Amino acid sequence: MDGTAYVIADAERDLRASLGRAPAGAVAGAWSATTMQAGHAQISGGYTDAGGHYVDEEPRRAFDAVGAAVDRLAAAGGPAFNRVEVRWTADRFPLSLLGRPGRVRVETAFDPAIVPRGPDDPAYEAAAAARRRFWEGRGTLLPGYTAQTLQANVYGQTLWFGPHRRILMLRPRSAAADGVVLATDGLSTPWAGIPDRENGVDCEVALRLPEGHGEEAEAERVRLWTNILISLGDRVADGHRVADTVARHGAILFSRLPAECAPFAQMILTGAADGAVIDGLPFGSVPLLEAVPVSADEVADDDPDEAWGATAACAALARRDRSRRL
Repeated sequence: MDGTAYVIADAERDLRASLGRAPAGAVAGAWSATTMQAGHAQISGGYTDAGGHYVDEEPRRAFDAVGAAVDRLAAAGGPAFNRVEVRWTADRFPLSLLGRPGRVRVETAFDPAIVPRGPDDPAYEAAAAARRRFWEGRGTLLPGYTAQTLQANVYGQTLWFGPHRRILMLRPRSAAADGVVLATDGLSTPWAGIPDRENGVDCEVALRLPEGHGEEAEAERVRLWTNILISLGDRVADGHRVADTVARHGAILFSRLPAECAPFAQMILTGAADGAVIDGLPFGSVPLLEAVPVSADEVADDDPDEAWGATAACAALARRDRSRRL
């Protein structure tokens, strides 16, 4: 192969040798693979029987063979592609008679739908503008951010899987003179580095700053609870459909709080009291969740066997006055 480009015919030859050792009962095989997209390549599929059911107990062997062929095709510098489809069909005659592998067909294609979202994609700032419009309709946004992450990887990803990981501060129109709301700004930014048409983790989280006295006291409270909210956002981003879990249960005990948050011991996540959603994001709207810190006494009836402590969380919120919207 020295000096010769690796082409589809070469991939089909290599895969005939690798995929021919099909498991018993296999009549077909199909694999779909992508080239490296934002640091991630994907392969799925397998051998199937006459009923269309997967029969391979060790799919990794086939995945490795397909992956190796895809890598060699990508490195060959031929026509641009980002998706590869591999089809295997059994020979008409038993392998024990002819000793031949099944037939293999390889097709490449360029699918614009799986092109990663780049670090300068306009969707990111469109999402930020939509959130800003939402909050400006509810009060006065203080300039800048109480916290933000300026560093992201080459694909634009922070711990929230998009370029925005920051906290806004708002003085709501409905609040008392010293009332302050902190809000995540970036959980609903579309994914960076991948093409999925989703507004990130499909929510943002707001926290009504616990009461205090004096400007210095407020500054310290803002610092403390900003750090808490950043960490909470990390957990939301790392979770699986947290907004759906909150919607299903009404409220959940989401995390414990460090000692410096006393008298508060746990954080409840629930929907905004007025059911607020943030509209105008690139891929629709997302719910606003509220983070509510509670003392240990308020959730003392938590059932450790119940998922997310939903009953205790809902009971604690029922005893709160949540008439003022965020």
